[in-house]
Amino acid sequence: MDPLVLIPIVISFLITVLAMPGWIKKAWKIKLVWADMNKYGFPLNVAGSGGIIVVMGFVLSVLIYIAIKTFYFGTMDKVIEIFAMTTTILILAGIGIIDDLLGWQHGGLSKKFRLILCLFAAIPLMIINAGNSIISLPFLGEINLGLVYPLFLIPIGIMGAATTFNFMAGFNGLEAGQGIILLTAMSIVTYITGNSWLSLIGLCMVFALAGFWIYNKCPAEVFPGDVLTYPVGGLIAVMAILGNVEKIALFFFIPYIIEVILKSRGNLNKYSFGKPNADKSLELKYDKIYGMTHFSIWLLKKIKKRVYEQDVVNFIHIIQIIVILIGFWIFHLY
Repeated sequence: MDPLVLIPIVISFLITVLAMPGWIKKAWKIKLVWADMNKYGFPLNVAGSGGIIVVMGFVLSVLIYIAIKTFYFGTMDKVIEIFAMTTTILILAGIGIIDDLLGWQHGGLSKKFRLILCLFAAIPLMIINAGNSIISLPFLGEINLGLVYPLFLIPIGIMGAATTFNFMAGFNGLEAGQGIILLTAMSIVTYITGNSWLSLIGLCMVFALAGFWIYNKCPAEVFPGDVLTYPVGGLIAVMAILGNVEKIALFFFIPYIIEVILKSRGNLNKYSFGKPNADKSLELKYDKIYGMTHFSIWLLKKIKKRVYEQDVVNFIHIIQIIVILIGFWIFHLY
């Protein structure tokens, strides 16, 4: 590990931190401002689609990494995979910004059309035959899936991770924090399993998210938008595919699998928000639990009288970290 490869990580953070204030001003100027649904009265005071700056910082840092590999280390190893990965992230970001501009309150893209578009994002990985088609199953041993893997499982994985990561959203700092936790874990996994190049790319997004979190933490000055959640979810899937660590990545995603199950109870039409009170505390928005944020509010209210937005975010982060630690133990990555 040459210290020079740390440059892209630092740049991804700096680009996000330095460019975000300009984006916030621009968003206000063009009236790309969204209501903070967990604040009493739903004030229209938060800039939207800040994730576009995160994606920009990430892509530029990855290109700098490629330049270092090419001109300093004199190697083109894994460059095709990196370009395919970057293309997938940019396609997902494009889908996300379209969804943002159409407006979630007006339905945005239809669910079916959104899924179809996310399938297209997998094409760059499909055409380079990314990943390993040989999988190991209990009792059955190793099975070579052949073309089924690139033509079926890769698009399902990209679509599933990108859209599912978007389900658990709507709280200040939640999406950015979850992205930091999950991608840090994936970076550790890929490093341990001998794919340090993937670890570095994952950390580029982690540090870009860290720069964004400064402005997104409660009380938020900017929201991520689907332009961030789709690429972050997609990047987790891409790292799993290229690093051949799909099993542990799927395990890390357990909170999101639970989220999908709970959301399905409401036909995927229930929002994750709480019901804000004048004292800034939150109540359950619905009579039933339709997501991890609802479950968090319900459980925390059993423990304390008042539950605040930051309590919910912290609780979900703790659950995610516990799941990750269990995953490391189960898969013997310690």
